[in-house]
Amino acid sequence: MGGRKQPFYVRAKSGKPFAFAGLWETWTGPNGEELDTAAIVTTRASRTLAPIHDRMPVVLPPEAFDLWLDCTKVDATTAAALIAPAPENFFEAYPVSTHVNRVANDDPKLVEALVVGAEPVAAPKPAAKPVKRPKNDTGQGTLF
Repeated sequence: MGGRKQPFYVRAKSGKPFAFAGLWETWTGPNGEELDTAAIVTTRASRTLAPIHDRMPVVLPPEAFDLWLDCTKVDATTAAALIAPAPENFFEAYPVSTHVNRVANDDPKLVEALVVGAEPVAAPKPAAKPVKRPKNDTGQGTLF
């Protein structure tokens, strides 16, 4: 693979939607400015995903949604007890093409499984010219 990382498609085996545990806060700075911040909570990987990465997002079971979302009624110990890897075999994962590494790609090839042992297929080169950024643009982007 020439040092490139292999992308994987990860999904719930059931095919049903699921929820990650997240944290959200509005931070107020010393001058009154507000900044909304968000993060997905992670934990050690399940045995299913450990060959891909050592961490994974915390998946909340539906019966825990209300507990996680109402911090006024749930103490830190109860919330912390929900931070655990997903049940074994909750997820399935398989290698996919490096076609996923370009945001302009939006087609079924993104989730097609690669044949085991096959080299990743390179994403097609962009046909359009790159967008010019303003001089003061750091390229960092923003969530909000």
